[in-house]
Amino acid sequence: MSWLSHLLNPLRRNQAPAFQPNPSRWVVVDVEASGLDLRRNRLLSIAALALQASSAQPPRIVLGDSFEVVLQQSQADTALKQVSKDNILLHGIGVGAQRQGTPAPQALQAFVDFVADSPLIAFHSFFDQTLIERNLRQSLQQQLPNPWVDVEHLGAVLSHNPRRYSLDEWMARYGIHCIARHQASADTLATAELLVRLWPKLVERQATTWPALVNLANNARYLPGRS
Repeated sequence: MSWLSHLLNPLRRNQAPAFQPNPSRWVVVDVEASGLDLRRNRLLSIAALALQASSAQPPRIVLGDSFEVVLQQSQADTALKQVSKDNILLHGIGVGAQRQGTPAPQALQAFVDFVADSPLIAFHSFFDQTLIERNLRQSLQQQLPNPWVDVEHLGAVLSHNPRRYSLDEWMARYGIHCIARHQASADTLATAELLVRLWPKLVERQATTWPALVNLANNARYLPGRS
């Protein structure tokens, strides 16, 4: 062993092990926010729903393994001038519910505990991931190591269509009914059902494991005309 290797070995022993996503439990995530501006708008709620994953069969939605929390907002943030009535009508989280929610550190820690080592799935995941990670840094001074996959990217690759279809359009295409659209818990279920409907095409592409799913979703950027 060289003197350099001898010096580096203790450092290597002290390094944290690489994150290993759970191959059999995937979690679908959706958030509600005070608007669509990632720089200014506030995270209002997080919902998550687990899937039992297996490369041999479609993922199974586990309704009993779910999570939902409304984050507490300050009185200043929920002053009438700061709250859009149209936004409240969209997600249904009123001023009272926002003020009585769970304090952000507790809410976010509960989310982290729920997802544990599960990889994460969302529709337009960049929005959900950005809001969650920004709030984790602010409230808990930590990062979320869990990898994400965007179901919209999967749909685009599987249909060979660069157009960015909305979740409503995908739901209409596959006959998926959502009990309360734009409410996080209902949207997680709709997204999970969409992934199940896409599964036969994923089988054809041999993309039924998490690494294969990630690789396929990443191919969306190479679709001709994709902006």
